[in-house]
Amino acid sequence: MDQKAIEELREKYIKNPPEGMTAKLVKNMSDSDLLDMHYFLTEDDDFGGDEEGFYINLF
Repeated sequence: MDQKAIEELREKYIKNPPEGMTAKLVKNMSDSDLLDMHYFLTEDDDFGGDEEGFYINLF
C-alpha cells in the first residue's frame, strides 16, 4: 500500500478512533500496526454482514 493511502487511513482513524483507542494512539502507530488494525476491523466486510444462507446445515 502506498504512503498516501496509509496516511488517508491514519486520518480516517484519527477522526473516528476504534472503540478502546484514542486519536493519539492512532497517530503514533507504526504503518504496519495501522494496516494490521485496518485489516482486523474490515476483514468481515466482504460478507456484507448477512451470514444467512452462508453455512450449510447437514443436520
